[in-house]
Amino acid sequence: MSTPNPYAAPKAALADETVVLSADFVPGGESRPAGHGWRWIADGWDLFKRQPAMWIGITLLLFIIFIGASLIPLLGLFSGLFWPVFVAGIAIGCRALHEGGELKLAHLFAGFQQRLGTLLGVGAISSVIALAVTFAVFAAMGGGMLATLGTEDPEALAGLGVALLLAILIITALLLPLVMAMWFAPLLVVFHEMGAWESMKQSFTGCLRTIVPFLIYGLALLVLAVLAAVPLGLGWLILWPVIAASIYTGYRDIYFRAR
Repeated sequence: MSTPNPYAAPKAALADETVVLSADFVPGGESRPAGHGWRWIADGWDLFKRQPAMWIGITLLLFIIFIGASLIPLLGLFSGLFWPVFVAGIAIGCRALHEGGELKLAHLFAGFQQRLGTLLGVGAISSVIALAVTFAVFAAMGGGMLATLGTEDPEALAGLGVALLLAILIITALLLPLVMAMWFAPLLVVFHEMGAWESMKQSFTGCLRTIVPFLIYGLALLVLAVLAAVPLGLGWLILWPVIAASIYTGYRDIYFRAR
C-alpha cells in the first residue's frame, strides 16, 4: 500500500475536503541550518520560473483587488480578514506546480472553497491583535504627539517625527510574534485541517525553531526589496511571487522530515 503524498494537488475544491496527514509531517516543524533561509528563496524562484507570466498576472490581480478594496469605505478595513484566504489559494497553486501541474488564475481564489471559515478566523485574530497593539502604542505615546499638531516650531516638528518613528519601531517589534504566527498558518489550515488558533501556534513554533534561517531569509529579502524598488517598483512583480512561493517551500522544508 502506497503512502499518501503530502504534496499532491487537492482532488476537489471542497470546503470539507479531508486532508490525510502524512507520517512525514512534523507538528511544530524541525530546526534547519542557517543556509536554508536562502534555499527557500531559491526554491521559490524555481517555482516562479516555471510560469512567470501566470505569476505576474496573479500578482497584478491581487494588487488590484486590495487597492480597489482600500478605496471602498469600510471594505478596506476588512481586507486583513481575507489575506489568509488568498495565501492559502496561492499555496494550493504552488503545490500543484511543484507536483508537475499548472498554476492557474483560479488558484488565487481556491481558499474561498476550502476551509474558508477557519482562514477568516486566522485573519480576524491577526487583525484584532494588530489593531490592539497599534492602538495601545499610540495611546501610550499619543499625548506628546497630539500636543505638537498644528505647530510650526521646527524643533517640535522634529520631535514629532522622532516620536512617530519610535512608535513604528515599537509596533513592528511587538507585531513580530504575530507575523511568525501568521506566516504558515493558512497552509496549516488548508493542508492539515488545523483550527485557527492551532495553526497560528504551530506556525509560531515552526518559525521559532528556524529563527536563524529566518534571519538570513529576512535579510536576503530586505536586500532584494531594495533592488526591486529601483526600477519604479516594477521588480516587485517578480519579487512578490517569489516571496509567496517561498512561503510554500519553507513550509515543506520545516514541517516535513527530510527524505
